[in-house]
Amino acid sequence: MELNLTKPICFFDLETTGIEVAKDRIVEISVLKVYPNGNRESRTWLVNPEMPIPAESAAIHGITDEKVANEPTFKELSKTIYNMIKDSDLAGYNSDRFDIPLLAEELLRAGIDFDLGNKVTVDVQTIFHKMEKRTLEAAYKFYCDKTLVNAHSAEADTLATYEILKAQLDRYDELENDMKFLGEFTNRKRNADFAGFIAYDKEGREIFSFGKHKGKLVETVLEEEPGYFGWILNADFPLYTKKVLTAVKLRKLNNKLN
Repeated sequence: MELNLTKPICFFDLETTGIEVAKDRIVEISVLKVYPNGNRESRTWLVNPEMPIPAESAAIHGITDEKVANEPTFKELSKTIYNMIKDSDLAGYNSDRFDIPLLAEELLRAGIDFDLGNKVTVDVQTIFHKMEKRTLEAAYKFYCDKTLVNAHSAEADTLATYEILKAQLDRYDELENDMKFLGEFTNRKRNADFAGFIAYDKEGREIFSFGKHKGKLVETVLEEEPGYFGWILNADFPLYTKKVLTAVKLRKLNNKLN
């Protein structure tokens, strides 16, 4: 089954120096852009992370310091990558919990104001886990009856993820061929930020989901304890979390002025 698209969707996968969103860096990124008319565009970049690649990470994806020593940095690639994805919805495998948050960190670090406000995100892993509960290699075998060659290569994983989603739509009648539906189906929890430090309550208001103010309205905490805002900005929180927190603070200030 081909995807029913009203706008382009970018399937992407990252290979990284590690799994800490706020600290680790991209060493390879592959993007497969699928257009509503069925046309496809694919790009893959090796990236110099400007930090040592730990041996345990290199053992998984095969990318070493020597391999990326002469490759461009993410900042040098950031505008090209952003221009490719900016008009598209996003999809990946475990993308909502890892790839999208880390990509957002890299883009913000490069000075690009990345925002998901007008995008649908589809996490193919969530569909798989809700339906079958397996790994990517098993998903590819199960849905596509193919063996995933070069697993943990960003390009191979990206192409496999695209094929799996199409096969999932063929297999499950309850899945609608609609990106908004799939985005809602794969969304585990409504968070205002990627990392889950700021969530939404039932009324759609931002609340803290951690620490001493867990469950409290962000606006209320920022008004009653202004120093908490400064503490988060200076602490080791993801840049996107700080961006969301700043937006809430500015909105509150604008409401007062108006």
